Amino acid sequence: MRMPGIFNFGQSKNEKNKDGDMSSRSSKDRKPDGQKLVPETRRLALRFCGEVQGVGFRWTSQIVADRVGCTGWVKNEFDGSVSMELQGTDKQIGLWFKGFAKSYAHRPLRYHIDEKRELTPIADEHRFEVRF
Repeated sequence: MRMPGIFNFGQSKNEKNKDGDMSSRSSKDRKPDGQKLVPETRRLALRFCGEVQGVGFRWTSQIVADRVGCTGWVKNEFDGSVSMELQGTDKQIGLWFKGFAKSYAHRPLRYHIDEKRELTPIADEHRFEVRF
């Protein structure tokens, strides 16, 4: 079961699934094992600097990615930055940034994207994970 409250951004009561989860992903957005990528899929390598460690940045990233259907990973770096690879369509990636910002509306973070690169999408990736 997912956390209630600030992580239920942009969801209506009509979007509850059988578990009572208010996930915004419909079954058509989920990628079953072995499914090919849609042609619009992109993968971004991002490096976030600023107030990004010790504030729930990675876990919030994962929750939001799961909600909007993005895959990839996020990891704290020794220099205090956070590295991420985020994969999805332009719409999903845009929803990730919107949802992430909304999750921290109650306590805005000071961060910036120090680096952004396009990568080749990974076809057999099925989730977004926090790496250590």
